[in-house]
Amino acid sequence: MDQSLPAQNENPIEIPKPELEEPKRNRYVWLKSLGSLAFFLVIGYFFFRQSTANPQSALALVFVLTAVVVFHELGHFVAMKIYKYQDLGIFFIPLLGAYVSGKKQEVSQKQSAIILLAGPVPGIFLGIILHFLSIQLELDFLEKVAWILIFLNVLNLLPVYPLDGGQLLHRLFLDDYNILGKIFVLLSVALMAWVAISSGFLFLLFFPFMMVSRLIGDLQHERIEKKIEAEGIDLMKTYKELTPEEYWKIRNAVIKYYPQFKDVSPSPPYEISPKEEQIINMIQGLLQRSLTQDLSLTGKFIILVIWIGFFLAPFIIKNPFMYL
Repeated sequence: MDQSLPAQNENPIEIPKPELEEPKRNRYVWLKSLGSLAFFLVIGYFFFRQSTANPQSALALVFVLTAVVVFHELGHFVAMKIYKYQDLGIFFIPLLGAYVSGKKQEVSQKQSAIILLAGPVPGIFLGIILHFLSIQLELDFLEKVAWILIFLNVLNLLPVYPLDGGQLLHRLFLDDYNILGKIFVLLSVALMAWVAISSGFLFLLFFPFMMVSRLIGDLQHERIEKKIEAEGIDLMKTYKELTPEEYWKIRNAVIKYYPQFKDVSPSPPYEISPKEEQIINMIQGLLQRSLTQDLSLTGKFIILVIWIGFFLAPFIIKNPFMYL
């Protein structure tokens, strides 16, 4: 980032804003993914080893579950790749599952819905195929694999945040700023906490803890955003669209309202801070945060039909929850 700027007595309209650097490929993202996968396998093996006398059975179960999780996440990954998300990686959480991480400036309702369905839908479809194939070939092991595949993906379609089904409904009909959206998240937190405590799987409390932490962070972010907008600053634009004057105004507001930048001097003087890259990232997070509403009522109806159809299809064949 260029450290040189015009003298401090110049008009802020003439002071250039720092240019965004070209996104750099994270060389270590896949190394982190492989490391989390190895940790996922080791912890999973020792967990299931406690419930079976046969080490080979525990190992087979861990590999099957891992394969199902990888197949599910690859669906999300491919969809995000198609929609040009950057710094993509798959990260595994032992005994809990995995998630795909990626970055994109603008969030589209349509793209989000497709990405969310791209994980569970192919898994359920493949599971149903394997189910009928196992009947033809009379292979019990294939039947078990089919229903593990179906069960885990049907579970993911439940309308509970942060499962794919819950996120899908949230994206279609709610948003992060809507009070109903926050109530939906809080109800999901309560439900998941109840499931974790009543089932004895206390490690599941990880999800409600992370959801509450994110909700608190979002609320703080919203309060600061409203304060910045109250100063007459328009945040509904991209970083590229910001004029130099708008950049320095938003920068001053960020320095004022975010404690981590209290040691950064406001402008003027118009000088680049060692924390400028962090400030730019914060500004990017504030800009154009609303979801692009690019799904019509017909589009939402089609997405709902797909969601309900794949959720109910396994129950028509056999109850997948009998494998709980």
